[in-house]
Amino acid sequence: MAKLTVKALESLAPRQKPYEVRDDAEPGLWVCVLPSGLRSFVWRYRFHNKTKKLTIGPVGLAEARRMARDARNLRDDGTDPALAKRAQRVAKAEQARQLEREIKKLPEQDDVETVIAAFIERHCEPKLRTGQAVARVLRKDVAGPWKGRRLSEITRADVHELLDGLIDRGAPVQANRLLSYLNKLCRWAVSRGIVAHNPCDGIGKPSQEKSRDRVLDDHELRLVWRAAGELGWPFAPIIRLLILTGQRKSEVAEATWSEFDLDARAWRIPPERVKNKRLHTVPLSPQAVALLKNLPRIQSASDLVFTTTGKTSVSGFSRAKRNIDVAVKVLNAGTQIPAWTIHDLRRSAASGLAKNGAELHVIERVLNHVSGAFAGVVGVYQRHTFADEMRAALDAWGRHIEQITSEKAAGDAELDTVEA
Repeated sequence: MAKLTVKALESLAPRQKPYEVRDDAEPGLWVCVLPSGLRSFVWRYRFHNKTKKLTIGPVGLAEARRMARDARNLRDDGTDPALAKRAQRVAKAEQARQLEREIKKLPEQDDVETVIAAFIERHCEPKLRTGQAVARVLRKDVAGPWKGRRLSEITRADVHELLDGLIDRGAPVQANRLLSYLNKLCRWAVSRGIVAHNPCDGIGKPSQEKSRDRVLDDHELRLVWRAAGELGWPFAPIIRLLILTGQRKSEVAEATWSEFDLDARAWRIPPERVKNKRLHTVPLSPQAVALLKNLPRIQSASDLVFTTTGKTSVSGFSRAKRNIDVAVKVLNAGTQIPAWTIHDLRRSAASGLAKNGAELHVIERVLNHVSGAFAGVVGVYQRHTFADEMRAALDAWGRHIEQITSEKAAGDAELDTVEA
């Protein structure tokens, strides 16, 4: 047959059995016409004195001729075209299998666990209790229930179901915290282009929280001070230092000796341990200095003031609080005082400073608040440290605590109880 043309190729009618037609324009190129009407090209050649065939497939005439020429060039360069094609096919198959393995190994970009892990790494500082709390809640209460799910598929109904579960467990306040943390996570994911929408949008707090205003009076502070003494190391000095300084529990419990200058009666809490990320210098009353000087020094690389291992700060505040309550009841002639929390000691110190005459802006400096009197423009331009005023206020508070917790004061209180 002469040189094939496109028209001649299309005119090849199918038969009951496959048949081949040679293309004289390209030596070795044949077209095979199948009973189905399919036209598939092959190139026949000799390699190392053996007749071989390379299947080109159902392509156009021009493409078949080009592929036949490429195959001839390979053969002339000493490569068997059929073996090269087989090797290429095997390589592609292995590449596809490798890609499939990688896809299975790598989660989707918006996989809930992946998004949470990235958020925690970038926004939850491990040294801060707040960062640890956010990470713990997201891992336990979000990544756990939504394991294997994509954040883009999470709906508002899913969020409500998550929150309802906490409320049904009797943790309404925790449900509020979870919504807050989850909302921050989702807003961050939207801002990064990981997901298109925030499923928390339009969801209000699942429960109403009561603002805490519990303040321990002098009698109650005396009981807590004395009850803490029953615990011994390390919770007795921690509780007492909380009362004397009005600082946060984590700031006291995780303090290091290098932060204290007892000669200057100053406690400098570094920014990384402070909620507002600002260096906070707390004047120490003589009572606080005496307490610190009487503490045992545990030699360790951690330099922690309150530690039982030498490596980590103390834990077990919940149990310590229960033990204090038991001791308070005994000291109070079998009567328990109204419910209180360790954080209430900070509020009680602030209230006590006010009753002793300290002004509001001085109290806020002691507590290291950046809201209230130091919010907005005032906070930007007000650079006076109020160090002297803070020292005077805390010294007066220290004297007051010493007075109400002295043996004489305790004896008078017990006498009043008996007479009553």
